[in-house]
Amino acid sequence: MLCGIDEAGRGPIAGPLVVAGVVLINEIDGLNDSKQLSEKKRELLFDKIIKNSNYHIVFTNAKTIDEKGLSFCLKNSILEIIDNLKNFCDEFLMDGNTSFGIDILTHKIKADATVKEVSAASILAKVSRDRYMNEIASNYKEYEFQKHKGYGTKAHVEAIKKYGRSDEHRYSFKLKALGEENIGVQKSLF
Repeated sequence: MLCGIDEAGRGPIAGPLVVAGVVLINEIDGLNDSKQLSEKKRELLFDKIIKNSNYHIVFTNAKTIDEKGLSFCLKNSILEIIDNLKNFCDEFLMDGNTSFGIDILTHKIKADATVKEVSAASILAKVSRDRYMNEIASNYKEYEFQKHKGYGTKAHVEAIKKYGRSDEHRYSFKLKALGEENIGVQKSLF
């Protein structure tokens, strides 16, 4: 059996990184890359996936991403998923172009759109992250996280200019609009 793994939140400037692993027990119709599905469809599929799979979801907060680096956090999340789901499967497949140096992990570009287990993981990661950003939005009203989920929209960058970064923001992610250098460079601790 296959465990599909995918992440949500690699690129935002605020909020957690969320990585999910899914081993399907029963077939689920309508699975696809979470970015290709409407929010309503993702929410419906989320509940079906939870009921019809063995799964594990890992959240890594912005402070840890700043301290350890994004690659380190991704790798640790994947290792936690493997450890939690290894009794349910014999193969692990990650969406993307790297296996993060993990011997038993394979990778495939666009797996989230072509492999049902990875599609399911994509949906669990995206819905879990979106729900988190919606939940914290009332505590950080000036940033309107419910609208952009922490991504670097023009309105979000303008809010950072006005209010500075919150404890949900990634300080290691540099913004050209704020005159910061090393745009998009994160530490790698392999």
